[in-house]
Amino acid sequence: MTALTVIYALFLWWFSTGAILFVISRPAPTDMEAFRKAVILAVPILSLGAAGILISLEDQTVQGAFIAFTAALLVWGWFEMAFLAGVITGPEVRPRPPDLPAGERFLRAWGAIAHSEMALVMTAAVLAIASVGASNRVAILTFLVLFFARISAKLNVYFGVPNINDEFLPGPVRHLTSHFRRAPMNAFFPWSVTALTFATACWAERAWAAPEGSGAEVGYVLLATLTALAVFEHWMMVLSLPDAALWRWLLPSPTPNSTDIKPDS
Repeated sequence: MTALTVIYALFLWWFSTGAILFVISRPAPTDMEAFRKAVILAVPILSLGAAGILISLEDQTVQGAFIAFTAALLVWGWFEMAFLAGVITGPEVRPRPPDLPAGERFLRAWGAIAHSEMALVMTAAVLAIASVGASNRVAILTFLVLFFARISAKLNVYFGVPNINDEFLPGPVRHLTSHFRRAPMNAFFPWSVTALTFATACWAERAWAAPEGSGAEVGYVLLATLTALAVFEHWMMVLSLPDAALWRWLLPSPTPNSTDIKPDS
C-alpha cells in the first residue's frame, strides 16, 4: 500500500504539473484573451476540487485520504494556472529596472505576485475553517505544504540560486524573471531545505506510527511524498540536473531567454 501511495503522489504531481504547463503553453504569448479563456474553462476543475474537499472532511478511510489529497491538488492547480496565465498575479506588471535599492526591489517583487499570494492565503483560511473539527485534514495539510513550499521557492529565486527554470514561464508572466537572481547560494536556502526535510521526516514518522492500511497512514504517506518532492525541487535550484526534461517534451520549442536573468542582478 505504501509503495502504491508514493507512486500515486509522484504521478499526480508530475501529471498535474505537465497538464498546467501544456495548457498555458498553447496560446500566443500576447493573447491574453486565450489565457483568460483557458482559466475560465478550468473553473469546473476548481469546483470539482472544492467538492472533493468537502466530501472528504469526515471520511477517515483510505479512499477519503486519496480524495482529499487529489482534491487539494485540483484546487491548487487552478490557482497555479491562473497565476501562470497572468490572470491572478499582482499590480506590478513591468520588468524590474536594474540597480534598485533593496527595499524597493522587494516591494516591486511583492507587487508582481501580491494578488496571487493573497488569494492563496484566503483559500487556505477558508479550508482551515472548514477543517475545524473534521476527522480528515489531509486536504488542508496538502494545501499548506504546497503553499509554504511555494513561498520558500519564490524567496530562494528572489535571493539568488544557480539554476532557475524560467523557460516554463509564459508570456503574461515573463516580467517575473526580472525579479529572479542567479547566484551561487543564498543564506535562506539551507534553512528552507532543512525545514522541508524535517517536515518530510515528521510526516513519515506519523505514517509509520499510524495503523497499517488505514486512511491516516495513506494520508501521511501522501504528505511525506509531496513534501519530499518540494525538497527535491529546492535542490534542483542548486544542482545542475535536467529536471525540466520531465515536462519539456510536452511543450513547444522554447525561445531563447537566457538573457532574462542576469547573474547577481
